[in-house]
Formats: sequence, structure tokens, C-alpha cells
Amino acid sequence: MSVPVILALVWLVTANVIGMFPSPKRHHWPSAYALMTVGLPLLVWLFISDGWIAAAVFLVAGASILRWPVRFLFRRIGRVVGGGKAPG
Repeated sequence: MSVPVILALVWLVTANVIGMFPSPKRHHWPSAYALMTVGLPLLVWLFISDGWIAAAVFLVAGASILRWPVRFLFRRIGRVVGGGKAPG
């Protein structure tokens, strides 16, 4: 296994362990920001070294762990593209 694959697996385990901690008043958001800050360069490195399939698997696994930041990102994109109008 290459170094980026091992680091991606460590990132996934770390993210799952952080997600299991109790959350006293928004404790998870700073952790999510830190995970995103580390995960994005790791995703690029994984894409460059092991190809798009490994990067896509890591992206899907990371998005399943970081559900709320991904949901808010899609909401923000929808507001920007849709001009702030409510659907319906």
C-alpha cells in the first residue's frame, strides 16, 4: 500500500473516532474543519499517486462521515445558483 492510502485510512479511522465523542455544544464543528483541512490535500495526493478510483472511494467515505458540512455546502451552492429563491 502506498503512503497516501495508509494516511487516508488513518484519516477515516480518526474521523470515526472523533464522531463517537460526546458533543458538548458544537464540539464537532471545529473537528470537522480540521478534518476538512487535512482531508482535502490528502484527497489530491491520493488522486495524483493512486488514481481517480481511490480518490473517489475516499471522497465518498469522507462525505459519509462529514454529512452536515456536505449538506450545508450543497445548500449554499443551491442558494448561489438559484439566486436565493426557495424551491417550489
